[in-house]
Amino acid sequence: MEYPETSVFQLRNWAEDDRPREKLLLKGVRSLSNVELLALLIGSGTQKNNAVEVARKLLNSADNDLNELGNLSISQLKKVQGIGSVKAITITGALELGRRRKEVKAKNKLRFICSMDLFDFMLSDMMDLPNEQFWIILLDRKNQLIKKQCVTTGGVSETIVDLRLIFKIAVEELASHIVLIHNHPSGDFNPSQNDISLTRQLIKAGHIMDIPILDHIIISNRGYYSFKDEKKVVF
Repeated sequence: MEYPETSVFQLRNWAEDDRPREKLLLKGVRSLSNVELLALLIGSGTQKNNAVEVARKLLNSADNDLNELGNLSISQLKKVQGIGSVKAITITGALELGRRRKEVKAKNKLRFICSMDLFDFMLSDMMDLPNEQFWIILLDRKNQLIKKQCVTTGGVSETIVDLRLIFKIAVEELASHIVLIHNHPSGDFNPSQNDISLTRQLIKAGHIMDIPILDHIIISNRGYYSFKDEKKVVF
């Protein structure tokens, strides 16, 4: 069905704040830009800036990077003019829903074939953390998931790992293999010398306990590093 130029369905006839909504109805949600999607969450603008302009400023504050936007706290979001507490909470909640949706999808992949599988599985847990966390993924003999668990939380640049705790959990869960996972909040996923030393210690302990370490994955918002893929150490 075609509409005349004077139809209310012409996008240019709508107020700026309403255009993302009507564009979604007419063309589908995938037609919207990131700024327009944010404008939907923001709802209304200010006297000086409409919702689209506020959304554009908000995204600019995160270097036009949705991952960086997800790192912002509610107080940081509120620094953008036009973003109050309610809008900041709405945006934070929407981004969290997106992370959880990806997590649910990832949990259906219970068998891990490669490092990318591990990265996809853990990304939603670790991508926006402000400090370092060290996790383990416990697998059975078929490399199927038994359990994932955070074993320690540290500061911005390091965390202290208890080797005994890792293998205590693995023994209790009857794990056959362990994958080590930790994040670098800085965005640099390359291993530090401490990361390399720790990995070697855990590999050695794994051989002694007969619960081999399969890989150590470092996750950041820019990607990941696999010790096994890069052949950084001998497993």
